[in-house]
Amino acid sequence: MVGQGAIRGFTALDPGVLDWRTEAYVEVYCKGKVFASDLRRAFIDIPEVGSACTLTGKADALLHVLARDVGHLEQVLGQIRAVDSVDAIRSEIVLSSLISRATV
Repeated sequence: MVGQGAIRGFTALDPGVLDWRTEAYVEVYCKGKVFASDLRRAFIDIPEVGSACTLTGKADALLHVLARDVGHLEQVLGQIRAVDSVDAIRSEIVLSSLISRATV
């Protein structure tokens, strides 16, 4: 059982409804040190970013991006690159989804 106040929000996005069929994971590499809260503020207003997390390793963050097509994805990648703290990005386009489970 989840305690009171444990759920702060919930968004269910069905990319099929929006006809967004292009999916990618984008590694974000930042200039110098950056706080997770700064990255959240930088990406929260990009609706195509379905989820974002910070990472260990070389990349600072990983974004899950949904787009209509490759042209739309290219525009979103430009928005991500334009964030002041972003030094570089690396994207991988999803070809097929093998397993998709709800997370707790």
